[in-house]
Amino acid sequence: MTPFMFVTDLDHTLVGDDAALTQLNQILTQHRHEYGTKIVYATGRSPVLYKELQIEKNLIAPDALVVSVGTEIYLDGKNTADSSWAEILSTGWHREQVLSITEQFSELELQPDSEQRPFKVSFFLKQEVAASVIPQIELMLEKYKLNVKLIYSSGVDLDIVPRSSDKGQAMQFLRQKWKFAAERTVVCGDSGNDIALFAVGNERGIIVGNARQELLEWHNQYPANHRYLAQNFCAGGILEGLKYFGFIK
Repeated sequence: MTPFMFVTDLDHTLVGDDAALTQLNQILTQHRHEYGTKIVYATGRSPVLYKELQIEKNLIAPDALVVSVGTEIYLDGKNTADSSWAEILSTGWHREQVLSITEQFSELELQPDSEQRPFKVSFFLKQEVAASVIPQIELMLEKYKLNVKLIYSSGVDLDIVPRSSDKGQAMQFLRQKWKFAAERTVVCGDSGNDIALFAVGNERGIIVGNARQELLEWHNQYPANHRYLAQNFCAGGILEGLKYFGFIK
């Protein structure tokens, strides 16, 4: 067996089936200890909300934590975000200008302060108006030549982040840092903000059996041999996928 880089979303992907999570944790801990496998959590949660989940579900400590939809990376349990990643994101990012433009849209409701991050502005946006409102916001942001993109997921969360930032770009940054080949890297997810993990390259992808419609539609539109659609839910689906790709026995 050789090391691999394991990258997973948390809510409804790694977390959601406690028995399967316990089994997966044991396998990953052993694999990391014996072969040097790297464990990465890539979540839309802020550091504050990640910590709550980590305690609640007794998550094993990752080698890298990617939070706030790829806008912050924390290495080896450190409390300060990786400065080289922050430097990449800072080019052309104007947070205050994003806030002043989005104030003009009454459909947007700012998420709590804990979810507002240096490189992320987050809103609640109802699904029934999202399809008409998002293109208007994009047009307005383009008009001011802001280097940003919008990520809408789970039918409620709208994140505005630097264009060079998402879970996929953060994963590539770590993969190159640790020198893992794409075929020795596996990514796992369930929703729209995980598309970036699957779309960025030809890393092995596991879509869990409880994936949301937005991700399934994308998967059907852009099929790929290096992606696996699991039958089982959450950590059970990840175990299934890891065996399918031969990362574990």
